[in-house]
Amino acid sequence: MAWAVPHTDVMLKVLGAPHQTELITSLFRLTQALLDLGATVQVWACGDATTLTRAGLGRRKPPDLTDRTREFPSTCALAFDLLAAHPHQLDWYACRFCCADRGSTDQIPEVRIRPPARFWEHAQATDQILVMGVC
Repeated sequence: MAWAVPHTDVMLKVLGAPHQTELITSLFRLTQALLDLGATVQVWACGDATTLTRAGLGRRKPPDLTDRTREFPSTCALAFDLLAAHPHQLDWYACRFCCADRGSTDQIPEVRIRPPARFWEHAQATDQILVMGVC
């Protein structure tokens, strides 16, 4: 099946473990800031970053046992909300190999799983690429 890679202003390629640093906070803040400026953005998740948008995460993080009165959105919910609010500005992709390797093939429907060999096509369709994190 052939698909056209849409041109985007910025690609954010995110790699690595989601909860070891402030990487994911930075990813979501930068994505929102770029969208607010009117940029078109694609997120390409590789490595453990493919677990951010697993459907099994649901909408909420598990309850904080020290404060059960507060709820916090999951990373999956944050990504879904950004995609829903910016359907013509934001695309989110997950590397097929990394998803399979990490057991995270259950992505939300809004996230497209792509073979790693297609990354170059996405890179060519982008004006600027920022690589965030390390494997």
